[in-house]
Parts: sequence; C-alpha cells; structure tokens
Amino acid sequence: MSLMAAFMVPHPPMIVPAVGRGSEAQVEETARAYEQVAEEIAALKPETILITSPHSVMYTDYFHISPGRGAKGSFADFRAPQIRFDEVYDEELVDRISVLCAMEEFPAGTLGERDRKLDHGTMVPLWFIRQKYSGFKLVRIGLSGLPLADHYRFGMLIKKSIEEAGRKAVLVASGDLSHKLQSYGPYGFAPEGPRYDERIMDVCGRTAFDELFDFDETFCEKAAECGHRSFVIMAGALDGLSVRAKVLSHQDVTGVGYGICTFYPGEADGSRHFLDQYLGKMEKELTEKAEKSDPYVKLARQSLEFYVKNGSTLPLPDGLPAEMLETRAGAFVSVHKHGKLRGCIGTIAPTARNVAQEIIRNAVSAAVHDPRFDPITEDELKWLEISVDVLGKPERISSEDELDVKRYGVIVSCGNRRGLLLPDLDGVDTPEQQVSIAMQKGGIRKGERYTLERFEVIRHT
Repeated sequence: MSLMAAFMVPHPPMIVPAVGRGSEAQVEETARAYEQVAEEIAALKPETILITSPHSVMYTDYFHISPGRGAKGSFADFRAPQIRFDEVYDEELVDRISVLCAMEEFPAGTLGERDRKLDHGTMVPLWFIRQKYSGFKLVRIGLSGLPLADHYRFGMLIKKSIEEAGRKAVLVASGDLSHKLQSYGPYGFAPEGPRYDERIMDVCGRTAFDELFDFDETFCEKAAECGHRSFVIMAGALDGLSVRAKVLSHQDVTGVGYGICTFYPGEADGSRHFLDQYLGKMEKELTEKAEKSDPYVKLARQSLEFYVKNGSTLPLPDGLPAEMLETRAGAFVSVHKHGKLRGCIGTIAPTARNVAQEIIRNAVSAAVHDPRFDPITEDELKWLEISVDVLGKPERISSEDELDVKRYGVIVSCGNRRGLLLPDLDGVDTPEQQVSIAMQKGGIRKGERYTLERFEVIRHT
C-alpha cells in the first residue's frame, strides 16, 4: 500500500455554516470544491488520513507529530461549541514515522506536546471529510521553522513510512494562501499577496514542485502566507512520481486566499526527484560563490571550517591583503543555511589587533557560540553562505529621522544595555522596525529612555 492521493485545502472556520452564520456564502465556490475533495476521499476509502496543519504544535527546529490514542476538539473558540470532534490516531503509523525519522537523524517525532486539543487547521478539513466518510484514523502533523528542503524531506519520510506500514492513506495539506489580498481584508493589502497566490496556484496546477523552493522567505512573509510549508511536505510525499493534478478552486473575496487542488500519484518518474535536484543545484551555486568571494569572506569561511573540523582557532594565514592587517574595526560575521540565519556574531568596536583577527574570532563565535542556535556541524559546511560586515565608526543621532535602513545600521543604548542591527536586512523596511528590533535584542523595553547611534558598513559577500 502507499499514498493514494493528496489534497491542498484551506481552513477558514467561517466556511463551516455553524461558525459562518451566513457569511460562508461568500466562499460558496470554495465550499463546493471542498465537498468534492471529501467525496473523492470517501471514494478512496483510506485507512488513514494524514493532515499537516500550520496551527498544530510548531517548533523552530522540530516537526511535531501528535502522540497518544487520539484527540478531541470543537469550534467553541469560534462560537460553535456544538461542532465537536473525537478523533482516533493511527498510533502504529505515528510510531513508524517517528522511528524512521530517528534512524535518519531527522528532527521529527512526538516530543513536546502539552495541549491535546485539535486545532482549526485540522478541524476544518475534518468537518468536510466527516460529512462523507468516517472509516479512518488520523495522523496530525505540525510544521516547523526549518528550511523548505527539510519540509520536503519530511514528506519523503512520511511517504516511506506509509509504504512500510502497508497503509492505504491520503495526505491533506491544510493551509490558507496569502492573508494580504484585499485592502478591506483583516490583514490589509500587500503587493506580494496576489503574486503569491498566482504563483502557488500555477505551481501546484502544473505539479512543478521544484519551483516551491524558489519562494523566497522574505517574499512569503510579506505575502503573509499560511500554508506554504504544508504544501512542501505534501510535495515531498509525492517525490519521484508522476502526478495528475486538478485545480478545483481559488478565491480571494475575504482578503485571504483559499486554494483547493487534488493530486493523484502515478508511475515512478526519475525526473521528479526534486530535492536531489535542488540540493545539487544549490551545492554547485554555493561552491562557485565561495570561490568568487573576496578575502574577507574567504578568511571567515576558512576560520569557521577550521574550528568546526579541528576544535581550535585558525592561525593568522599568510598572503592576506595589507588593509586587513593594518586596519582595526568592529566586524560581524553572518552565516546562513538554505536561506535562513544560522549564526551571527560581531563586535561593535575593534577588540583585536586588526580586522583579520576580528573576523577569525567572530567567525568562530558565529559558528558555535550564537546562543540562538546549536553549534554548526561538519556536515553543514557545504551548505553555508557567509558574509562579513566591517563597521564604520558609530555617530550619535537625535532621532529615527536620521536613519536609512539601507545605508545605516543602528545601535540603541539604555544604560549598559545595547542592541545593534545591521543595515540592509531582508524584511526590515523602516527605521521604526530597525529600532524596535535592536531594542528587543538589547533587552530594552518600550517606554524606556534610550540613545541612538548610526553606523555604516562595508559588506563583503
């Protein structure tokens, strides 16, 4: 047995009549498509339905699979307590997925859940399915803050677990699209919103799952999408197979995007191993970028790799440019992996004899001493992108009006507490955002008196 089908669905509670109380008429097209999904699931008669939900338990670095015999829930939070669920989990399949992930040293399993209540991202699909079919057990799966590549790989492990368990199963990828499609919507409008919806519906309609990796994280944040990671897990569960897709509906009348698609796997297709293709392409691009990087970045990478492999600090190498040996300055080393921050440590003012030694020290700190992350391991090295910011001398300013987020970084000080934010960062678009984030980093509360300094950087990539 194997994965029989997969479905991409939204989860607006108002689509349930007892919750919507008439407002569900706005999304009648979506409701009709949802009913068709439920009918198709009933026709398949799966033993197990797996639902991936953005509103289930979610961790930064771990995929949570709900444990235990089952869970209950209701729409009480949406003024419809009479709509209740009492679901039984497929414990054997949950164990199979957890064991396989442990064997693969993949961060997924049943650790950590406290609240066993079902979330609305799970209950809305269940409400439609339960109208047509009841002969199944449930596996409830949360998303994570890990890169998209890990979500895709998780889908592959889920698929393998289904096959090993001999289950007839379907996967429901629960997730709304953009929440910023209309100015009258609850989250307002952003130009990235309609672009996200158009792209995701096109990609899913063509089953071009390789293009799911091309959705930049900042773009997704500005679009305020909900289900992208859920859809990527689904794509991973269909890896290596031909897929027949059908777009059933797409609506944006409430200011939030609701898309419904069906996916039926076919024969093995060697051209559709998209994670392998993506990682191969990325490794090549990163290698080429590292080879073309300037001496500052090359030194940071050399220092980081030397420490991770040897556990000791890199001696100052020969052949460095004179400017790196004769200049003293603060420097920040930033490390990214698969587009997500993996470590960033720096110094506001010089602490070493020259900027070269400043970089050597801070590269090590970014790799193993950033308290937000686990130490970087040797098997991660080929996936790292490294940049170096050399700081100019800070200057005191009187207000945020003297900031330019593209040109200046900011230092916010209150007593002996200081928070710093570098310039030209993705997702930081205004001085107000820049100062607010720097305050958070420095532990400075809103309402406290603080001083501002700005500085310029030379960024090496």
